[in-house]
Formats: sequence, structure tokens, C-alpha cells
Amino acid sequence: MQQPVDQHWGMSPNQAKAMMLARREISVFVYDAVRLEGLNFTLPEIQTLLQGVTVGGHKLSDQQIAVNQGDAWRALFELIRVQEFEISPACACELHAIAAREEVLEWGKFRTGGVLIAGTDYEPPEASTLVGRFNEMVECMASLDDIYDQAIHVFLTMARCQFFYDVNKRMGRFMMNGHLLRHGYPAINVPASRQLEFNEAMLEFYKSGDQQEMNTFMRSCLDPRAIRIMKESE
Repeated sequence: MQQPVDQHWGMSPNQAKAMMLARREISVFVYDAVRLEGLNFTLPEIQTLLQGVTVGGHKLSDQQIAVNQGDAWRALFELIRVQEFEISPACACELHAIAAREEVLEWGKFRTGGVLIAGTDYEPPEASTLVGRFNEMVECMASLDDIYDQAIHVFLTMARCQFFYDVNKRMGRFMMNGHLLRHGYPAINVPASRQLEFNEAMLEFYKSGDQQEMNTFMRSCLDPRAIRIMKESE
């Protein structure tokens, strides 16, 4: 079993500091998320959109996806601030209603039918099993000692189970980072520059269900600057 993260990276939990780092990076988080979805925005364009100003040269539906991501981050921050964030179906659906608004068949609730994942023969579980699968995920997460193992397990399970008709990987990352920030640890952001590596590793994970390779990859995405700042004395 891996060492607890405060021993592994030398960090101690500090919610205020972790939240400060995440708030300052929200435009980068949104930029990387939409780039991973194949939307060709620049960082300045994302910053402009998050300030409430539309940009030229992009479909309105694509701009809505980016705005939704920013809104979902702000909602996540507020849930953590008022101590209402938790790994639960209700919380996941509340955030999905914002992150997936006007983008998917249904938003804000678990899917009621089947879905496919492009690029793999793996088929996600039937819709009737999803509540039970979510509860199993929470139980398994609670059995892990390391906070990053817990958070990454949530992301990977949500991605593989496809609890929603779409926006599953993004939702998994929101829940993963909500868990980390709630407990005072910095968020993990997958850079768009590692899109190919991410996609290839995820396809292998969908097929095998083995989380180890993706766990290692996700840990490697944690910004070393955030680790350094978290380790600074108060």
C-alpha cells in the first residue's frame, strides 16, 4: 500500500491554501478540460469567457461547454465553503446539472439507458445498477488510507461506470478534486499537453479495470509548484 500523501509528498492538509491555489487556476483547469474534449480554445479566450464576454470564431455550444465548466468549479468551491460537498449521488447530480447543462441528453441525474465509450469494446454497467455501483465506490474509497488513492479511485470509477449520459470524465475529475480540496490537498489537473497519453491510458483502463497505471498517471499531473507551496511553513 502506498504511503499516506502527507508522508509521500511532505504535505500537510490546509484547506485554505489548497482552495486559494485552485481558485487562481480555474481558467487553466477549464482550458485544459475543454481542450481534452477537443475544443480548440486558447487560454486568453477561456479567461474572457469566464469573465462573461463571448469570443469570436467558436460555436455558441462550444462556448457554453467552457462556461459550464467555470460555473461548475464555482459551485464546487461554494459547496466546500459551506461544508456541503460529499461523495454522494446527490452532490454529483447537483454538479452535473451545471457542468453538463444543454450539452447532453439529460443533465443533473443518472442515466436511465445504455451508453457506449468510443474506442473500446468495454460496455459500462446497466443503468439499473448505477446507484449500487456508486455506493460500492464510496465503500471502496473509504477502505483506502491515502487521500489521493481515494480521490483517483472516485474519478476512475465514475469514468468507467458512466453514471451519466455524457460529461463523465469531467464529472469524475470534479468529484475527485472536491474530495481533495475538502480535505485540504491541492487539486489534480490533467494538462491538455498530455492528451494523447491520457486518452491511451484511459482506453487501456476501460478494458482492464486495473487502476494502477492511471493512478500513477494522475499523480504525475499534480503541479509540483502546488506541492512546494503547500509545504511552505505558515
